[in-house]
Amino acid sequence: MNEARTEIKVKRVSSRKRSRDSWKTHLIPARKRGGGGGEELCPRNWKLSSIMADIKAVEYCSDSEDLFGDYDSILEDSSLLAKLDDAEQNERQRDLQTNAVDQQQDFTSLRPSKPSVYGVQRRSSEDVLTDSILDGLGDEPFEDLPASQLEFQERVNENAKKSRLQDGDKTSTPFRSADAKRDTDDKTKRQTKARRSVADQLKRTMLCNAAAPSELSRSVVLKEAVVSEEISVAMLAMETVSAQTTDLGPFFGLPTKVKDLIYNLRGIKSLYDWQETCLNLDCVHQRKNLIYSLPTSGGKTLVAEILILRELLCRKKDCLFILPYISLVQEKVRGLASFGLELDFMVEEYAGSKGKFPPMKKRKQRSLYIATIEKAHSLVNSLIETDRLDHLGLVVVDELHMLGDGSRGAVIEMTLAKVLYVSKMTQIIGMSATLGNIKDLQTFLKAENYTNDFRPVQLKEYVKLNDTIYEVDPKEEDCFRLSRPLNYKYSSSMQKIDPDHIIALVTEVIPNHSCLVFCPTKKNCENVASMICKYLKE
Repeated sequence: MNEARTEIKVKRVSSRKRSRDSWKTHLIPARKRGGGGGEELCPRNWKLSSIMADIKAVEYCSDSEDLFGDYDSILEDSSLLAKLDDAEQNERQRDLQTNAVDQQQDFTSLRPSKPSVYGVQRRSSEDVLTDSILDGLGDEPFEDLPASQLEFQERVNENAKKSRLQDGDKTSTPFRSADAKRDTDDKTKRQTKARRSVADQLKRTMLCNAAAPSELSRSVVLKEAVVSEEISVAMLAMETVSAQTTDLGPFFGLPTKVKDLIYNLRGIKSLYDWQETCLNLDCVHQRKNLIYSLPTSGGKTLVAEILILRELLCRKKDCLFILPYISLVQEKVRGLASFGLELDFMVEEYAGSKGKFPPMKKRKQRSLYIATIEKAHSLVNSLIETDRLDHLGLVVVDELHMLGDGSRGAVIEMTLAKVLYVSKMTQIIGMSATLGNIKDLQTFLKAENYTNDFRPVQLKEYVKLNDTIYEVDPKEEDCFRLSRPLNYKYSSSMQKIDPDHIIALVTEVIPNHSCLVFCPTKKNCENVASMICKYLKE
């Protein structure tokens, strides 16, 4: 080591940050690049200890900055270990010097020249090292040490005191016989083997305390044990239920909270008879594919929503709801978003420019994908590419009769064919108001069929011809029966504006009931709406 280039700086750390009399040693450059003086000798009362005993350290205090700053080791107080190493090395060097002096002395004489030191010289080097370390550390407070280390230090101090008293009794007599010396040597060897080095024990204890986790209270441990046991029981119950495909609640396999939400958000107190029959079908419980058809406004969508909620909450699987138009997708997203917030599942829209392929993975939450026909096809493709189609437990297709509608019908067919071929565990539910080729669809989807002609409100069909209204009746010969004549008093100008008497027909319903008017084109719809708003009373 070049003394001109390096120097050893010993820095004393305050007892508030570290244990008292702990040391931190750093190597810093001997001079600043700018040169110059400004160096002064370190105070002589500071103790310098170097790992290399044969090299004398240069005792200079430089005004240059400390390269290491306030760096702290992992053990937070590494200076204690450094001091132990220094003390241990100094004592070993002193022991080597003592052995060299003993070899030069004449051991033929029974009376040694220094009887008061005889017993100390005959002690083993490990005992001398232990006592010296205890002398150096005995006055230091171990405030920053863990409780286990403090107890260990107290035991070591007591053992050291007892050992000193015993050694003092032995060395009180300067003359010993050869047998007494041999007994003392044997006892010293046994003591040396029985006890380990204090420095090694301290190091090992400090490392164990640094790596040991913080102790938890007994109440916290008991609470964690109870929670883990409950979780394991719940998981076992869920696995058993999913294996047996049984219900988990009183409301068609759903908890009572779902029934309350349907009442609060939709105002539905009970289901129709056909809905209960459809939800209790064997093919539904066995998770087979199903096609059901009923007239418009019969409540088909509610059955599909209950099946979707059961798949999300009970079986913990994702669902796909396919609708034909963007407006229907947006309406259904708004309607089911409140259920997602209350029941903790995601409602994701796949329509227009919205939607991510593949969808993001969620570790705990399940997702309901509401998509148009084209977006649903892209979503299924992305799930197949990422090998995640098995996560899709249910696919619901609204307006299934569009399967035979040109290019869009081909997209629906490709989507369902891929689901059938790739995933055997994904259930397919199709619904429609009118299905002409129900047998072909059953063969294609390998599905059961349920059909009913239930309508909550009885519909009557009428035809207006000039100023007369006829009722459509299949029992009649011409399928029409005279209902009533019309006698609207229109002015000549009003007759030109509204020759079909649309305003008068609407006035018969409004404002007590709602009225829906269909027009053949978009422009015609705008003109009729403008006309009604202009001449209808506020």
